[in-house]
Parts: sequence; C-alpha cells; structure tokens
Amino acid sequence: MLNATQLIHAIPVDPLTGAISVPIYQTSTFVQESPGVNKGYDYSRSNNPTRAALESLIAELEGGSTGLAFASGLAAIDTVVKLLKSGDEILAVDDIYGGAYRLFTAVYEQYGIKVNFVDTSDLEKVSAAITVRTKLIWLETPTNPTLKISDIAAIAKIAKANSCLLCVDNTFATPVLQQPLLLGADLVIHSATKYLGGHSDLIAGILVAKEETVGARLKFFQNACGAVLAPFDSWLVIRGIETLHLRMKHHSRTALKVAQYLATHPAVAHVNYPGLTTHPNHALAIQQGKTGGGIISFSLVNDTNEAAIAVTSNTQLFKLAESLGGIKSLISHPANMTHKSIPAEKRRAAGVNDSLIRLSIGLEEAEDLIEDLKKTFISSKIEN
Repeated sequence: MLNATQLIHAIPVDPLTGAISVPIYQTSTFVQESPGVNKGYDYSRSNNPTRAALESLIAELEGGSTGLAFASGLAAIDTVVKLLKSGDEILAVDDIYGGAYRLFTAVYEQYGIKVNFVDTSDLEKVSAAITVRTKLIWLETPTNPTLKISDIAAIAKIAKANSCLLCVDNTFATPVLQQPLLLGADLVIHSATKYLGGHSDLIAGILVAKEETVGARLKFFQNACGAVLAPFDSWLVIRGIETLHLRMKHHSRTALKVAQYLATHPAVAHVNYPGLTTHPNHALAIQQGKTGGGIISFSLVNDTNEAAIAVTSNTQLFKLAESLGGIKSLISHPANMTHKSIPAEKRRAAGVNDSLIRLSIGLEEAEDLIEDLKKTFISSKIEN
C-alpha cells in the first residue's frame, strides 16, 4: 500500500519558483525562442505544466510509465478503445458502468468492434469467452454497482497468454488501496471526478499505461483528439490527491460500519460490500484491495422500483445524486440513474436488480449515517 509520505512527496515542488503548491499555468500557448525551439511546451492541448505534473504524479502512484489526464472518465475510456480496430473484440465485465456500456455498444459496435460481456469474477468464464479476435479485457474491480471482485493477477496471466491488453478501472479502489499495474494489468483507468478529486467539484479522467510504447500511442491519441484536462481542473485533482490517503481510510472505516448495520436490517435482502466476511470474494478483496473501500450497495426485500425510490428520496444526510467519492455521502438508484442506459434484462442478469441502492460513504461520522438510514427505513414504510 502507498503510505502518506510517498504520496505527499510524489507531488513536485515547482522547479522554477520553489512554490510548494503546483502552479496553475492558465495559458493556451507558450512563447518560443525560435520556430520549433521551446522550453518543452508549445500549446496547452499538446502539453501543459500543470497537467504534466498531475500526469507524472498519477503514473508514479500507479506504478506506470505514462500518465494522461482527460476532460472526463469517458474520454479516457474512449482513448483506450482507439487502440483497437474494426474486427477486434473486447471482453468486458458484465456488471459494467452504464456510460462505458453505452460507449462500447452504441458507439464502437457501429465501427465493427464487438463487445462480449462476462462475469469476470469467474475465471473459467473469462477463459471460455476469449476468442482469437479478443484484443482487450476490460475490468472493474470492485464493480459498479454490485461490488464484484475479479482476480487481477490471474486475469492478467490469461490476457498475456492470449496476447490481449488488460485494462482495469481503478476508480473505486484508487492507488491507495489497489495498484493493478503491479498485479500485471497493462492499463489503469480512473474517473478522477470521484475519489482522486474527492470534492465533487470537477469532471476528469485519468489513464495510466504500464509500458512506454503503449503510453506513447495513447499520448498521440490524447493530442490528436483533444479531450484534455484543463490546467485549473488538473490542479484541483492534484489538490484532491494530497488528502487521498486520509480520505480513503475514513471512507473505508465508516463504510464497514454502515454495511454491518444494513446486513442486520429486516428490510434489506442482501448487502454488497467487499469488506464484509459474507462477501463471496472477501479474502481476495482484502488481499488485492487492502480494505473494502467506500461504496456499498444493497437490495431490498421489497424488490421493486417503487421501494427503492421511496428509500432514496427520503434520506437527509445521504444526498440523492449521480457520482460518488466526495466528502458528502450520496445515495443513488442505479436502475433509474447510472445504469439506465443498460437494457433491463441485461442489468438484472448482471445483478443490478430493481431495488438495488448504491451508497457512496462520505466523511461524516458512521453513527450519524446509520441513524439517517434508520429513520429512512421507518419513514419510507417498506419494511414489509
């Protein structure tokens, strides 16, 4: 696990002025000494000192060669898919973020890139689903929103044996808890909107490549396609990373207490949280990800949209909103929010049933969050 000292001192001191906080280079262009001769920067789409500091920082934290920052998590995902060509296939986790599902199926399938969805927590299913055309394996672990855990190291071996790239969405765990590249993955994705930024005040995406040759190709796509992260937003992500280790510890400790409470409530049918010993992949989750993280999902005994809407609309401390990973706790109903773009039958087959509710645990005290849920279960009248 990365410790606080390593993380803090990976953030550079400005070499020009000695500023201990990374400066915001809010400029579109840079004066050149003569045509083509500059100080390493010519145009901020191609490179910017503030963004470069973030990209170097996240590459170091993930143990990769190349870090790239984008205007959104989906822009980062889109850049990875550009490594493929028509006729190639993606093997993707079935319990996938709705935006990634939409991008893979509604955008890239029209260009001849096929996507096969499989439960990647089952290694036999992963091996059986690979074809000669499979060029990319796409993991989320833990998954969004059912918190399935996939064995990164084992799937990395499968990918290598079949000449596939392995990309892991590490948004939920962050490099504080899990480093997929050190377990054999080729690429790591983050929605930096979430835990890396940590304050619900920006949209950003991060991509880290293990090998320099792959990183250079992705850097080319970043510059050619232009969905780069602005200097101020790059600074906000750096600022968020400064407290990432502290926040993840608190998120995880509180989430475990909330999950333990939910597991005992009569209105709750099932709790998904890797930190619970009842989770089917608990041992792997703790070995691979150190703690259970800050996200919980749970299903209701009354497995209906109506019951889930009643709960998600009645909390006080848990704010009903998209996204996750900020200092305030959030509640969402994936079937009507983050995963609405996935057909209902596919969503349910992947474990995202109608009453599934997702919690993003913030930095409040566990006792207050539990009390909020207690009152919500009473006021929503869904116990039976």
